[in-house]
Amino acid sequence: MARPADRPRPYRPPLATPGRDNPAALAYTAREIAKPKGNPMTTLVFGHKSPDTDSTGSPIIWAWYLNETGTPAKPVLLGEPNTEAAFVLKHWGLEKPAIIQDVTAEDKVVIVDTNNPAELPASINEAKIQAIIDHHLLAGGIRTKNPIEITIRPLACTATIMHDLIGDTLAQAPDSIKGAMLSCILSDTLEFRSPTTTPHDRAVAEKLAADLGVSISGLAAKMFEAKSDVSAFSDAELLRMDSKEYNVAGKELRVSVLETTAPKVVLDRKASLMRSMADVAKEDGADQVLLFVVDIIKEEATLLVPNDLVKQLAETSFGATVTGDTVVLPGIMSRKKQIIPALKL
Repeated sequence: MARPADRPRPYRPPLATPGRDNPAALAYTAREIAKPKGNPMTTLVFGHKSPDTDSTGSPIIWAWYLNETGTPAKPVLLGEPNTEAAFVLKHWGLEKPAIIQDVTAEDKVVIVDTNNPAELPASINEAKIQAIIDHHLLAGGIRTKNPIEITIRPLACTATIMHDLIGDTLAQAPDSIKGAMLSCILSDTLEFRSPTTTPHDRAVAEKLAADLGVSISGLAAKMFEAKSDVSAFSDAELLRMDSKEYNVAGKELRVSVLETTAPKVVLDRKASLMRSMADVAKEDGADQVLLFVVDIIKEEATLLVPNDLVKQLAETSFGATVTGDTVVLPGIMSRKKQIIPALKL
């Protein structure tokens, strides 16, 4: 009998003990992590490079579910989590998953919060991909060895999709897993301010918060405070912290977004940030780095304008008039829904 269209049977993978917070994890290979001695092959669950809260929390959530339903699984990361994600891990008592650099042909993997090969390990098409769970546009380029479960839905957060796929099993989840799920939704929706927010995202978040007995506004305020603390990061690290690669009219762009409740802290560094853009672009094989500083409170973005290329892009894409080295874009908060679809030269 066919499955209901609104409730596809989820691919069945879970989570093992999270990876240890250990600098040596940077040197781990996926194979070393995935094949603990004496155990069957463990499925690795990971999101995109430069992991934000959703790409840190969702692998933990889905790995838990896979383990709970009989499939050995382990969450891993493709880089250091950002400051908000690190806060979420600590707040809910979750260990930071190990960081891997690549995967092998022997590795079973589940990809979450992305389907873009540019955001995944270099050898991703060699791995045994088991499933993809995502809420972004279909990028193309991923190849699988067999048919797989793919769930891509127009929701604000991967964790919202996982909530629906996990279903009644979520009742068995510890508060840390439910808390991670709530935190992912609050992060991706900017506490429901983002235009990507759907009524379902909000309803799921409110249900989780009620179950946990936590204040949405209180938790979101702490998360955004952590997200806004970027004092310890170099310019290059800030430019790569929450960034994705896109090609626009033949130009390779690294599109970076910094969401903050204290935009002045970042904009006070604009001169050095713009100087660093050329080096970051060269090192990453891009033609240009774009940096959008999103003011969560005012619900607007400020784009740094270091040269004529970015000036042209700002004026063509957003109908803005650029007169200096920054331009304010009212109402722009979402890279996925407002920035990427608008970019043109």
